[in-house]
Amino acid sequence: MHAESGSPTLSPPSVTLRDLFSGFLSLGLTSFGGALPLARRAFVEKRKWLTPEEFTELLGLCQFLPGGNVINMSVAIGMRFRGLAGAFTALLGFVGGPALIVIGLGVLYERTQDLPTVHHLFAGLSAAAAGLLISTAIKVALPLRGKPAAIAIAVLGFIAIALLRLPLVPTMLVLTPLSIFIASRTAR
Repeated sequence: MHAESGSPTLSPPSVTLRDLFSGFLSLGLTSFGGALPLARRAFVEKRKWLTPEEFTELLGLCQFLPGGNVINMSVAIGMRFRGLAGAFTALLGFVGGPALIVIGLGVLYERTQDLPTVHHLFAGLSAAAAGLLISTAIKVALPLRGKPAAIAIAVLGFIAIALLRLPLVPTMLVLTPLSIFIASRTAR
């Protein structure tokens, strides 16, 4: 936990390269369509590698960087616990097994894409994915309770991107320095 929140600082858990590989392999093999909901559960609730606040902060950084959020997160978590070898190991665990499965599924889909059953399958998967996304948004937002400045930045980002359809990069170029400035002012 963070010392500035008034809670005692906990020492980070001892995480081996094997832990990183198996943790991210498990995540990659069970999270088709979006790993974020399962990533939070795996690394905050189950393995306790990160606090909810650390996960939210890391997610914010990973969303700002180019590339997939959880791919970026695998590199960041791997680096945190085992340096460059950890980053490579976590990334390999996350993408290795799933990449082989996706290639196999691509071949299967090519042969069955015109079947009505396949169309119904994808309609059901879309509804489930939407539910997971809403659930994850709520869990990621919970650490912002009691932080009106952080909530304001999140609401501004949502309005700019989702409602006004402003491009992501210019929005982030405005909101990032603004959020850093506000966070530095509230930390004093």
